[in-house]
Amino acid sequence: MIEIQFNHIFIHVQIVFYIILVIITLKKAKKIYLENYAGASIKSLNWLFQFTLALTFFYFIAFLKNIFKFSIYTNISEWLMIGLFIFELFIISWYLFKALNNPNLFRAIDSKLKLVNEIVSEEKQNDQFDQNEYAKVLSKLKAYMVIDEPFLNPSLTIQDISKEIEIPVRELSLLINHKLNQHFYDFINTYRIEKAKNILKDPSKSKVTILEILYEVGFNSKSSFNTAFKKHTNTTPTEYRKII
Repeated sequence: MIEIQFNHIFIHVQIVFYIILVIITLKKAKKIYLENYAGASIKSLNWLFQFTLALTFFYFIAFLKNIFKFSIYTNISEWLMIGLFIFELFIISWYLFKALNNPNLFRAIDSKLKLVNEIVSEEKQNDQFDQNEYAKVLSKLKAYMVIDEPFLNPSLTIQDISKEIEIPVRELSLLINHKLNQHFYDFINTYRIEKAKNILKDPSKSKVTILEILYEVGFNSKSSFNTAFKKHTNTTPTEYRKII
């Protein structure tokens, strides 16, 4: 019946539209995360991208199933239906496994946070840019980072620093992400890596393992530490220790 075929087509269009919106939302969430959080990794967002890809693959199988359903190869459609049920069970089990073993993956990102480019647009409209004020804030921020070393906290957020140095999150976010042209995530990791480099250079700490160092400087993931270290030094921590 043409009505049934139309319903199938309409549902598939809806699903494609939904998947596109999910990917756009996740990209925006990732950027907000990088601009406001300094966690050791962004696994909470990476796994959601993986989950979206799994659902996209699930949809693709369903799409093929419906193509064969309205053809002379209905038996292939039935086999694909069985495959969908098996894959659905796999996705549900994987989701539950992630939830039970990594509850931090479900940590929410503050929905009230704005992208820096949105804040910049508002600031331009209000004509509130004050270069001298930003210079003072930058000086205060750098002094706080060097003296208090807040970056040693693996779950540090821009809100934490804002509270400690009594500078509004909005101004701090503009300073780091727009004026310094760095994500907050990279800004904090820069200090962590410098701390790690000093430890690696210290002859008295030659027996301290890489794992101990990454925990000491504020990371809680070896992969994220190695990625950040190579990004800032073009070498791995182990190679850096040998070179110096």
